[in-house]
Amino acid sequence: MKLYFDPSPLWEPERYRYAAEQMMLTLFPGQRPEYPPQSPHSLEEGPSARFALAAAGERAALSARVVWEGRAAAGERTFPLGELDAPPAAVYHTVQHALKLAFYDAGTALLGREPPWGALTGVRPVKLPTRAMAAGASPTEARRELETEYRVSPDRARLAVDCARASLAARDSLRPDEVSLYVGIPFCPTRCAYCSFVSADVGRTLKLVEPYLEALLEETEAMGRMLREAGVRVRSFYMGGGTPTTLSAGQLDRLLARCQAALPLDRCQEYTVEAGRPDTITREKLEVLRDRGVERVSINPQTLEDPVLAAIGRRHTARDILDAYALARQVGFACVNMDLIAGLPRDSFAGFRRSLEGVLDLGPENVTVHTLALKKGSRLMDGSGEDLADALPGGEETVEMLDFSRGELTRRGYAPYYLYRQKYMSGSLENVGWARPGTESLYNIVMMEELHSVLSLGAGGVTKLIDPASGQILRLTNPKYPHDYLTARDKRAAQLGEMAAFFARRGEGET
Repeated sequence: MKLYFDPSPLWEPERYRYAAEQMMLTLFPGQRPEYPPQSPHSLEEGPSARFALAAAGERAALSARVVWEGRAAAGERTFPLGELDAPPAAVYHTVQHALKLAFYDAGTALLGREPPWGALTGVRPVKLPTRAMAAGASPTEARRELETEYRVSPDRARLAVDCARASLAARDSLRPDEVSLYVGIPFCPTRCAYCSFVSADVGRTLKLVEPYLEALLEETEAMGRMLREAGVRVRSFYMGGGTPTTLSAGQLDRLLARCQAALPLDRCQEYTVEAGRPDTITREKLEVLRDRGVERVSINPQTLEDPVLAAIGRRHTARDILDAYALARQVGFACVNMDLIAGLPRDSFAGFRRSLEGVLDLGPENVTVHTLALKKGSRLMDGSGEDLADALPGGEETVEMLDFSRGELTRRGYAPYYLYRQKYMSGSLENVGWARPGTESLYNIVMMEELHSVLSLGAGGVTKLIDPASGQILRLTNPKYPHDYLTARDKRAAQLGEMAAFFARRGEGET
């Protein structure tokens, strides 16, 4: 889609390209932005959108004219002209909000429908009601703001507000000297067709696993020293991937033992490890996790339909998933999460329904329902899975899957507690974590809602250092790939130094 910004002394159009692109992806997900040479009289050859900001008396008017499939429509939002004299951050918020809404009004007029999340863009829609309720708004008022100001559907507004309640409860339980910790194991037995995570097929990279573990143990020791010297405690511990149980039982034991010895875990209230793939789960590994204090595991089927498992590249059956779940219960895990994905290739509403009902009949404490996101780097998007891309359920069928899951999970006593969205997600929908009361994952909440700092160990890890006073976030990224991580000792040391400096500054600010 061609995007035009008419010049005006009232604005710097380049600052608002990202806002326009976000709304374009929401309304027209198959489009990609183009910025052709332009003048105020450039031809609007569709698909296109043209934006202009002009003074109209004492108000500023931001207009959007959208051309789609040979038809055109216009939208406009106004605000007091004086708001353009505010500080730059406030001006940006005002203008980009008006641009998105003007674009939304024109786009939905042409499409004849509104997406479920309305004009709300971004991956964390729960932040809006959380902020409103923290400032004193009632849940009803927060929901009404989503529905009226952002045109969010009533069902999605209720989801966001329910998750905001969980976010506020988690926030109130945190202490200033606490962080959460992520440990990344970037190996899987095979790579799923939809996956773009930084993970390696362990069959091809077996020689990297042991050196990777040694480097991770070294980083863990250094992280522990830094945290203890800073007087910081770990509140939640999460080992993910990839698939952590790709490691052997002995390797898992060494890693968890080192974490217990090196890290300040005396105040840690939850220990989670993603067992994930049933083809990596053994009794011996589960017993290691249990004996090392892990209380929560994820056993993630994604689907219980064997043809869909085969299509996405899983080398196991639905029966293997059920056996792995039973084994986890036998070993003594009282909190199990299971993931499902709506919109997988070769799946259908009937198949998704069977999968969800099959999972719920097992009785896991947590269920996460994801919507398939078409990500760059996955086989679904790189051309190698072309036949699978043609076998995806349509957007309306995926919506039906999500709607069914919401009703069925609620009926069976689960409540939503965290939620996020992704780019290129089928139907512009969402991922939702559901939990039985009292079993919510604190790590998932603080990670998605950015309630406190989350430190990451291992390849592909992203540390987010959050200053609660200013709301500013400092991101530090480890090398993505295992072989790069192995040669990045100096970078890891430098980033630990940045973390130490961050906690020192924060400590000075509190005294």
